[in-house]
Amino acid sequence: MLTFVAAIIFGLFLLIWSADRFIDGASNIARTMGISPLIVGMLIIGLGTSAPEMLVSAAAALQGNPGLGIGNAIGSNITNITLVLGVTAMFFVLPVHSRLLKKEIPLVLASAILAWLLMLDNYFSRMDSVILVCAMAGILYWMISSARRDRHTHDPLIDETLGELPEAMPFKQAIIWTIVGLLLLLVSSKLLVWGASSIASIMGITDLVIGLTIVAIGTSLPELAATISSARKGETDLAVGNIVGSNLFNTLAVLPIPALIQPLEIPEGVLDRDIWVMLGLTVVLLLFSYGCFKNARYKITKLNGLVLFLAFIAYEALLYFKTIQ
Repeated sequence: MLTFVAAIIFGLFLLIWSADRFIDGASNIARTMGISPLIVGMLIIGLGTSAPEMLVSAAAALQGNPGLGIGNAIGSNITNITLVLGVTAMFFVLPVHSRLLKKEIPLVLASAILAWLLMLDNYFSRMDSVILVCAMAGILYWMISSARRDRHTHDPLIDETLGELPEAMPFKQAIIWTIVGLLLLLVSSKLLVWGASSIASIMGITDLVIGLTIVAIGTSLPELAATISSARKGETDLAVGNIVGSNLFNTLAVLPIPALIQPLEIPEGVLDRDIWVMLGLTVVLLLFSYGCFKNARYKITKLNGLVLFLAFIAYEALLYFKTIQ
């Protein structure tokens, strides 16, 4: 058991570190090739921060544990809203100024509803996955087009995103870090999945629950660090944008991966529990972001943060009691 726990801890550490190196390298390669900083910031870094979840889901499906991959995607969305955003908002009020972000938040709910509708037949096919991936491509195109139109109006989200671009490095070094980061992402994701699925087997719990808890919380740690860091700098639109962007990628790019590799039946518990929790929390995120009261318009307050964090504790407790039954 200790070996598997060590594999999870080391795998998570290596996963987070290698994702950062991959982002640094890929971003610098893109800039050297003349790709605009706006696209680097919104697309390449966005994909890079979701790389841990993507690689874990792919590794889980290839190793015969697709439930872990689905649990990772849904669990990461739940964790991002309740733990990451909740903890951050408990210490920092998070005003939402960006026009682009205000348009993106409803898309998170729309993408979650689309995923739920595609899974209603209790089967996740390759066509279902293709539909989600196409929706992701369409949203990315819209986001970049909107950002280009608004870049001269100094939208806070665009300005803050450009301000967080990785430091420049020599082209040769960027290539090395991109390759090293990608290889270590592959190794660490396989190590993490091996440790997590082995613990699930020993303890007699499902891969889905491991994906919803240990793996989802672990792969959300980079978002927690990035969100708190952004909030401390006063970059509140970027703090909320980290969560919104991550949840969009998780729903439309991470969730489809297991079914793209191997179509599967939806694991028990997803349709009657987890997807509803994800949908409900996404509605709460929308309400909190837009403001339920006049004096809290377009801001996530400390009280909102406490509510979200308590929801995290309640959901983890629910999973625990369901597991020991």
